Amino acid sequence: MTAAEDISVASEDRLRADLYNFLGLMLSGPPDQLLLDQCAGLSGDESELGKAISGLSRVAKASKPRKVESEFNALFVGLGRGELLPYASYYLTGFLNEKPLATLRSDMAGRTMTRAPNVYEPEDNIASLMEMMAAMIVGRFGAPATLEDQKTFFNKHIAPWAGHFYSDLEAAKNSILYASVGNVGREFMHIEREAFRMTTK
Repeated sequence: MTAAEDISVASEDRLRADLYNFLGLMLSGPPDQLLLDQCAGLSGDESELGKAISGLSRVAKASKPRKVESEFNALFVGLGRGELLPYASYYLTGFLNEKPLATLRSDMAGRTMTRAPNVYEPEDNIASLMEMMAAMIVGRFGAPATLEDQKTFFNKHIAPWAGHFYSDLEAAKNSILYASVGNVGREFMHIEREAFRMTTK
């Protein structure tokens, strides 16, 4: 059964899922030395996304976990709040826990997606949405999602705000390593948006 599911996910879709997972991991908490080493080992081609990945690799080589943890906290935690609020509700309405979160929870229930018991963040945070897309692509919640289903989810919950968030992350005053993460995320969101746009309705 698992083997059949493995075969049904094309290699390019696995690469997409890997990048979604990577962004989710980087945005869910500060990276440890192992993850920084993995970032440092990345290499990109001459495409815009490839150049962004190469840039992230260069910054990661010069980064230390303690410094990156301070950066992460300044960006996303802070005293009271961080420099950025990485939630769909905030970006789309100006407030937390608004209609975009309720809509997402309804769509999650329809796909039998549930929040992990040790996660207390609202589900519409950018890290969770990246992980959800990866899970849909590879079929972590059943059969891999069709391209049409992926497109629907992306256009509803990610496309309206994720590119803006990643641009803000690039430009944030506390961003060093995360400016590079923002660059990768912005380029990837652009590629995904264009690819979905070219798929038939």
